[in-house]
Amino acid sequence: MDLALILDPLDSLKAYKDSSIAIMRAAAARGHRVWCIQREHLGWREGRSHARALPIELLPGDAPWLRGGDPTNRALAEFDAVLMRQDPPFDFEYVAATWMLERAAGEGARVFNDPRAIRDHSEKLAIAEFPQFTATTLVTRDGDALQAFIDELGDVILKPLDGMGGSGIFRVRRDDPNRNAIVETLAGPDRHTVMAQRYLPMIREGDKRVLIIGGEVVPFALARIPRDGETRGNLAAGGRGVAMPLTPREREIAETLAPLLWSRGLLIVGLDMIGGHLTEINVTSPTCMVEIREQAGFDVAGLVVERLERCL
Repeated sequence: MDLALILDPLDSLKAYKDSSIAIMRAAAARGHRVWCIQREHLGWREGRSHARALPIELLPGDAPWLRGGDPTNRALAEFDAVLMRQDPPFDFEYVAATWMLERAAGEGARVFNDPRAIRDHSEKLAIAEFPQFTATTLVTRDGDALQAFIDELGDVILKPLDGMGGSGIFRVRRDDPNRNAIVETLAGPDRHTVMAQRYLPMIREGDKRVLIIGGEVVPFALARIPRDGETRGNLAAGGRGVAMPLTPREREIAETLAPLLWSRGLLIVGLDMIGGHLTEINVTSPTCMVEIREQAGFDVAGLVVERLERCL
């Protein structure tokens, strides 16, 4: 199998924790050829979607972790599978990449996650499809509505729809002296759309990342536990990752969503849950595979490659 991954700049990836590198190593271990593509090297001309692709050899250490060959321009349909694994921000260039990948799919390329599904699933707003599993939530551009929500619930989380890694997230209480400034920062004159959710004290036990691979629920979650004095459990915000078996409620939610999301071409999905409530559905480049393998012994990256082999 020729497997191509669209990635962030290679020198920015950390082999000791990066899920995309884990997937590439799992693929190479099973005898597959691995190629890397930068998003800016995607192109289209006269009915042919193509990219400048770098063939790589995976090395065992953390640095260097690869040896590159000679880059070549190839049609995306020539690869057995193309994985879109670039992190947000989900800006115009990200959207443009999904348009080009959608064209590639129309030419016969097998692209995962499906580019239209990536574009259609706002990682925060996608939970609105499953209100039976969410905490009390408001999505609005109206600062007065946000203020009323804070008054009603007393303790809420505010976050922009386009953030990642815990960026731009605020916990706001009814009596917070900074609440007006926070609301103005998030939903000020530019009128950015904001998601507000009831604060869940169970965050102290971790913001759980539950992975679904090709419709199969991984039996272990990674609980991202906030450091002292912090509301956010994100690893990028200093949270501590602890792998643990799924609770019955977490499994119920994941198994309900798994077949539907897989039917939409979402090979790799990361559900975020706090206290048995669904808070996000991550589809751009879900992570935590390395930590789950190291702590629980479950090879999530190997499951990704296995599912690819089965469906190609």
